[in-house]
Amino acid sequence: MLAKRIIPCLDCDLNVPHGRVVKGVEFKQIRYAGEPVDLATRYYEEGADEIVFLDITASHERRETMTDVIKATTENVFVPICVGGGIRKPEDYVNMLKAGADKCSTNTAAIHNPRLINEATKVVGSQACVIGIDAKRRYIENPKEGDDKFIVETDKGYCWFDCSIYGGREFTGKDAIAWAIECEKRGAGEILLTSMDRDGTKDGYDNYLNKAITDAVNIPVIASGGGGNPEHIYDAFAVGNADAALAASIFHYNEYPVNAVKQYLKEKGITVRL
Repeated sequence: MLAKRIIPCLDCDLNVPHGRVVKGVEFKQIRYAGEPVDLATRYYEEGADEIVFLDITASHERRETMTDVIKATTENVFVPICVGGGIRKPEDYVNMLKAGADKCSTNTAAIHNPRLINEATKVVGSQACVIGIDAKRRYIENPKEGDDKFIVETDKGYCWFDCSIYGGREFTGKDAIAWAIECEKRGAGEILLTSMDRDGTKDGYDNYLNKAITDAVNIPVIASGGGGNPEHIYDAFAVGNADAALAASIFHYNEYPVNAVKQYLKEKGITVRL
């Protein structure tokens, strides 16, 4: 059995010289969490399996800033690094990998131009092409209302999951499950799946969403949004069937070290790397 992965996430605001890590709730209420290189180094020393950097203020002008952050990080951090935010064309993947990243995650650009997935995988390979899906529940009264959607029965009723873009600022009406299936067919190597309803709440992952996606695709799925304690992470694996769990708040604010989470998971029978 493959080991489950624990992945700290660094949401980076690059509007300051060396960047800073911030964290919000449901993509809002942003607060300061630390410096990116310092936090990444700490998580590596604690046993993180991978680290994700998300440029939440991405634009062409700040690409160089993120490159500098990745170069500085990989001088002392020797686990896979994934970079997301502002990845719009195959050249962006190449530039980030040259800076030291191992994978790139894209959301908005892939939804606008799905062929980007095909093109990127030809250049850098499927293993380096991660698709971010930021999904929100859309409730319906009757499953028949959503004939053109994948309907999921949840604890609060029937819903489908709506893909958002631009950091949660705009919704597309695109069904997240159907989109995940298309991404796999186009060659994506992994899905970074964030529940917008749970993001930053620390109320637990949306395992209805996680399981719906993991049942639909054969590529690895990273559960994101809502991790508040080790039990939540356990549930993402045991209930949501995720391959990896991404978290931010519980790590940034010293609530649980990465190695403590892994020890808990091991005691619960989850295969992890210690």
